[in-house]
Amino acid sequence: MRWQRWNRRAKLWLWIITLIGVVAALPLGASRMAMEGTADTVEYVFDYRDIVEVAELQPRPEDFVEEKLERLKAAGITTMAVYESSLKELRQAGRLTYYNEEDAALLQGTVPSGEVNHTYVVFDGPEEEEKLGPVIREAYDRMGVPYRDWSFEGRGGLVLEESSTAAALKTLDFDPMTLQAVADAGFHILPRFSDRVVPYDAERTAAQLERLKAYGVTRVLFDGEKAKGASDQGASHSLDSFGELLKQYDLGLTAIENLKKPQQGINKLAYLTDYNVVRVYSLSPEDSIEMTTAGIADRFELAAKDRNIRMFFLNTMNKGNQDRGVLENSIDKLADAMGGEAGVIAHVEEAGFPAGIAQPFDYEKASWEKPVRGIVALGAIAIITLLVAAFIPAITIPVFLIGLVGSAGLYVLNSSLMEQGLALGAAVSAPTLALIWVMNRIYSRTVGERRMVGGEEWSVGTTGGAEKRTAWVFPNVSIGRRLGTAIAWFVAATLISWTAIPLVFGLLNNITYNLVLEQFRGVSVLHLAPLFLVAVYVVLYESSDGRGVIGRAIKLLREPVRVAWIVIAVVIGAVGFYYLSRTGNAGEVSGIEMLVRGWLESTFGVRPRFKEFMLGHPPLLLGLFLAIRYRAAWVLIIVGALGQLTMVSTFTHIHTPLYISIVRTLLGLGAGIIIGGILIAAWLVVEGVYRKWLAPTIRKYSA
Repeated sequence: MRWQRWNRRAKLWLWIITLIGVVAALPLGASRMAMEGTADTVEYVFDYRDIVEVAELQPRPEDFVEEKLERLKAAGITTMAVYESSLKELRQAGRLTYYNEEDAALLQGTVPSGEVNHTYVVFDGPEEEEKLGPVIREAYDRMGVPYRDWSFEGRGGLVLEESSTAAALKTLDFDPMTLQAVADAGFHILPRFSDRVVPYDAERTAAQLERLKAYGVTRVLFDGEKAKGASDQGASHSLDSFGELLKQYDLGLTAIENLKKPQQGINKLAYLTDYNVVRVYSLSPEDSIEMTTAGIADRFELAAKDRNIRMFFLNTMNKGNQDRGVLENSIDKLADAMGGEAGVIAHVEEAGFPAGIAQPFDYEKASWEKPVRGIVALGAIAIITLLVAAFIPAITIPVFLIGLVGSAGLYVLNSSLMEQGLALGAAVSAPTLALIWVMNRIYSRTVGERRMVGGEEWSVGTTGGAEKRTAWVFPNVSIGRRLGTAIAWFVAATLISWTAIPLVFGLLNNITYNLVLEQFRGVSVLHLAPLFLVAVYVVLYESSDGRGVIGRAIKLLREPVRVAWIVIAVVIGAVGFYYLSRTGNAGEVSGIEMLVRGWLESTFGVRPRFKEFMLGHPPLLLGLFLAIRYRAAWVLIIVGALGQLTMVSTFTHIHTPLYISIVRTLLGLGAGIIIGGILIAAWLVVEGVYRKWLAPTIRKYSA
């Protein structure tokens, strides 16, 4: 008995510790909001390689490139992305031509030799030979492939002693003529490094960065799955070397949005450059052709506002139109869409994001944040313990102590994993505890009050005469009292759920989450666990049959499996699969919901979450209103857990500005209460019609 008393008293202290953690997290939220307001300039980048590839199939490629650069510059595009070159790209740009052994022989009017298979390079002119010859020689010296000088009809060239297929795969340095042409056209340059040049050479890389810095380059973007230096990090600490060079030349990084996984090595480089990182969203070539100006504008505005994107990357491609018999591309369309008073750039500027050169967020971690986050972690351990105690009260104190020791050990091994684990635990615990509290309030109002379905209007007639059946219908309470109680319980449950919000953003208050270099894990668990736990609590804990939890579980397992149960399980499984398919950033959304989202975005500026104001809050409010009278309404309360957990889930999207998440949650709550009120009114109308007209008719004909 003494142990039970200690555990009961511990719950009060655990709530106090939880609230202390909540209060401690608030200055961390304020610090994050201040950081999120330090960078709002948006940069628009066009893929220069795409322009060259499109121009290759035009009648006058050089004139085409020059014309399109002028159009894009006039439209407001500020930057061109330039890649490390290759023989193929240099040929597309008109810098040189290369031939295989057979074609070179035909060109010279000789018979090809069967003994060798070389590549013959001819420069387009003296300038190309002067500027690109050293680039090719440097690459082949580095790779140890023999070459020799060669000329054809007065034009200089090289013979590369390997096949043309192999030669085309070699990665060369940036084309100096392209860099100069882009700079002369008035564009900022975004160089795209790859990790295909191995082994990593620190001196060569330093020389590259020095040349790029002379063109005014401020950050780099990586091409492929790896950041430069990632392949040789284990052998030569190449990432460390490259990171030091980036910092030395004051060059930042660009992280690509919506990759399945971050480019290998970029997290290390981000750390070494003090998180001088800007996130970029890429508009695919297909979307650039198919999307309307309004669609692009809405997508870019949403990305800048809701996901802290500060760079937009535009692509194009050649697309054959068989009906018209022409090659099409989207360069002119994009220029028209981006520029002008009604263009995308103007639209995004009106939303508060001026065009220019993207800047990183001003990130500086204060010394007081670390101990404060420790207090927040303590609050998370406390609320997780409270959830365990709701199911197994006797182990409250041991669970808390184990949580303290385990979290401390995990912090030493992997602090990020510890923070994410506690954030997930708190996010699951608060909405579950909120619904358990609600169920306890309902249970205290209705237990022992089960009665025969009362009143003549509720009688069930049979051919043998009137017969009443037992059902979970509780004594009637006035509509006003039921409504007031339902709203009070809804508000209390929401406040309990909200305790998780500061704990989540306090634990995940790190620039790595804002830049999506790390992501919150356990989204599926968060969206399923509270629903499951509340359902378990209702089935096994909310009963007065005297069996106890274990007895009720055994009785449930001994029940024969019925066809109806199988059908219900299949339906629940299908609903759950759809629910998970539309959860997270890659979730699928119906067309109707997209229309609703668009209307909400244009009306309120911030779109509340559909799962909150349509699928979560209204069923919960209706369920609370009905549960005072009908036990079957408990199903609605379980469904209503969706709204509570989704409010918390909103704040696990750390890349979304904190104020946006707050406004989104409040809008969803307000809209959900309104819709829930409408559902309650509709129920009262339907119930009144049934009592007055349908019930007497049913009794008449059943008699």
